[in-house]
Amino acid sequence: MLMKNAGDTLDRFDRAILTHLQEDATMAISELAEKVGLTSTPCWRRIQRLEERGMIQKRVTLLNPKQLNLGVTVFIAIRTREHRFEWFESFHKLVSAIPEVVDFYRVAGSTDYLLKVVVSDIAGFDTLYKMLIKGADLADVTSMFVIEEIKHTTALPLSHI
Repeated sequence: MLMKNAGDTLDRFDRAILTHLQEDATMAISELAEKVGLTSTPCWRRIQRLEERGMIQKRVTLLNPKQLNLGVTVFIAIRTREHRFEWFESFHKLVSAIPEVVDFYRVAGSTDYLLKVVVSDIAGFDTLYKMLIKGADLADVTSMFVIEEIKHTTALPLSHI
């Protein structure tokens, strides 16, 4: 866990770098440096420091799910009867091994786990559902199919730092 202390504060250059990299991590250092008001070398050093501090976890390419025949997004809310550590480990291993599960959370409230999955069609979802219920003793599985994606971003807000 990243601890915040006096040495961890971000200045306007760091925030600008993070903002631009969230939009396009392939941007050339020279272009990024110009956008944030630095020269290339100090800009590159700041990026390296942000990576070392764990603020930049990795750089990835975001793919278009519809272009890859993954046009169905489903949120799955799961309640379990089990709260033993062995079950917890087994369930996490099961779900983490399913490539269609793109987000996996343990949550508080009336639901124990929340999954976001992407599949090509209802038959693909049914296969995934059967893997879940075969692989783990679950009390309740509620599936919510996305009709329309209104907002989706991977960019985190930086205005509070």
